[in-house]
Amino acid sequence: MSEVTHEEAVKTMGKIIKDVKFAMLTTRTAGGELYSRPMTTQEREFDGDLWFIGSKDSEAVADMRERPQVNVSFSHPDKNNYVSVSGTAELVEDQAKLDDLWSDFYKAYFDGKEDPNIQLIKIHAQGGEFWESSGKLVSFFKMAQSAVTGAKPDMGKNDTVKL
Repeated sequence: MSEVTHEEAVKTMGKIIKDVKFAMLTTRTAGGELYSRPMTTQEREFDGDLWFIGSKDSEAVADMRERPQVNVSFSHPDKNNYVSVSGTAELVEDQAKLDDLWSDFYKAYFDGKEDPNIQLIKIHAQGGEFWESSGKLVSFFKMAQSAVTGAKPDMGKNDTVKL
């Protein structure tokens, strides 16, 4: 594990998150099972909070209403970069924030920004972990070199941060 300051860790996590179009949001169901579903990553600077747009009538929103502890994971396997964020979900009604987050992409799911089924979801990150490497080819080379030399490879940065 590398020695990274809190600010550097948040910046690195934000850089990785920005490159991932879809995140996996994990909630706990009424039966206690963990359930993950894809959510569109917002093109916003990561500051410790994550925002998503969901449907008020969805199982995910029902899960978060009753059990707000969630996990959001981001994966960019082409670069061998990953982020996992744990936090608390807040269901928010804020037209200005919706205007800020809205894109034409959501027209496939909603009848415009005025659709009463739109639910803003704010994840207050409490902690996270990231894995960042130099890419697949470099990582493959380091693993192959390690197999030959027996030395443990430096596979990039990994750090845990309390947010």
